[in-house]
Amino acid sequence: MPPDAGLAGALIPEGFGGASVGALMSTRDGGVSRAPFDSLNLGRAGGDERAAVDENRSRFGAALGGVPVWLSQVHGSRVVRLHASAPLETHAADAAITTAPAVACTVMVADCLPVLFAAPGAQGVGAAHAGWRGLAAGVLEATVSALCDAAACKPGELQAWLGPCIGPRQFEVGADVLEAFGAGPEFVAWPRPEGVLRWRADLPALARRRLVAAGLTQISGGSWCTVEDASRFFSFRRDRVTGRMAAAVWLRR
Repeated sequence: MPPDAGLAGALIPEGFGGASVGALMSTRDGGVSRAPFDSLNLGRAGGDERAAVDENRSRFGAALGGVPVWLSQVHGSRVVRLHASAPLETHAADAAITTAPAVACTVMVADCLPVLFAAPGAQGVGAAHAGWRGLAAGVLEATVSALCDAAACKPGELQAWLGPCIGPRQFEVGADVLEAFGAGPEFVAWPRPEGVLRWRADLPALARRRLVAAGLTQISGGSWCTVEDASRFFSFRRDRVTGRMAAAVWLRR
């Protein structure tokens, strides 16, 4: 099976990273899990059958040009560097980078924002899991810094791709999220009938703000809403009991 193929419904960022970089994000299509995890659930937590998740992960891995390395995500800002010598080691982190061929930096999501990175000249790649807590804690800036150090490049030379996440019409938040980022155009006041003031937040725009401030200029994606497109995407906010998707990036051999 050729890389970047064979996974029903997968999103493949066009032009991202050049010919020597592979990138792919799964949707909910193409697996064997039964409802409410139907069908390509890649997450082990939540109640799905282990055998089904194992088969789904096998299909996901077969569609890649590298070995997916799964993180134990904690909504923080820790970044790990992955090496070819131990690609299957599990790390408690929310981002990963690598300069090793065929090692796929992989993050799982079901409303949080996956962000993939590629350094120039196929010198390195990275992936970050950016929910609002990790985003506020600096997970994207930490990933940019780690990848630039590993690939000996500047932030302005990196490419970033934003995958599907909860969209601005659906992401209702409280004052804690507003305070974490500071007021800006990414927040729209949304008074509730009971008189409580809430806001609707634009998570991809918040990520772009942080990436631009970090020095990036090549930023794409971020136009899909996981909540609104139930046929394509898992969404914890929408369904509560649901599966997980994954975004991966790797250097081709």
